[in-house]
Amino acid sequence: MDTQTSLFDLSNKTALITGGSRGLGLQMAEALGSFGAKVVLSARKSDELVQAQAHLQQMGIDADWVAADGSKASDITLLAEAALEKLGHVDILINNAGASWGAPAEDHPVEAWDKVFNINIRGLFLLTQQIGKRSMIPRKYGRIINIASIAGLRGNPPGVMQTIAYNTSKGALVNFTRTLAGEWGKYGITVNALAPGFFPSKMSRILLESVGEQALIGTSPLQRLGDGEDLKGPALLFASDAGKHITGQILAVDGGQSAV
Repeated sequence: MDTQTSLFDLSNKTALITGGSRGLGLQMAEALGSFGAKVVLSARKSDELVQAQAHLQQMGIDADWVAADGSKASDITLLAEAALEKLGHVDILINNAGASWGAPAEDHPVEAWDKVFNINIRGLFLLTQQIGKRSMIPRKYGRIINIASIAGLRGNPPGVMQTIAYNTSKGALVNFTRTLAGEWGKYGITVNALAPGFFPSKMSRILLESVGEQALIGTSPLQRLGDGEDLKGPALLFASDAGKHITGQILAVDGGQSAV
């Protein structure tokens, strides 16, 4: 393996990926596994996790899974314990699980607000805390990658989306990333975030249907939406030695939407 390739080598590394059964989570699992990482996926639905595991195994990736609800503290504890039992330790944590809700701010249900924050912030914090205390801090090594969104970097264009809870939670995640990077750097742990733009997914389906794919493409300098490969390189950068001196950073992967 040449020097440039070895920078991204994840042989003998382990990764826990939440929201890993499909979409962006599965895409990143493919990337890390293809470069040698042993991965454990987590999501709520066991049947989707079984399918994702089979898909990764067909690619020659060592993959396992744990079903858990990221909004429940008891499930998060069980997830941390199961992941550590399966992997021995966790080198890389990708916090990808998330929820959204569309409603005008003046009529946004409090219950929906709490649901979004319980998954996107509270559950993410609890899992990160457990993996940090039980694996990364004692071993003085870790790579934490939080999946934020360009929705956390700006407001919504008028008439396009009404997702105040989602945007606010992703904005909170941006500063969570910066703050934790400052606290845990002394343990050899890097904490960064990816902020995807519009990728076709189950979560974005309603937006794509209501606004239209071509209209969204028109807002991108690169004139395209994200695809099944676009998050792989950035995830590998933050997960590997190629990014060992990068922490507290937010990388938008959005075709330039957040820059214009």
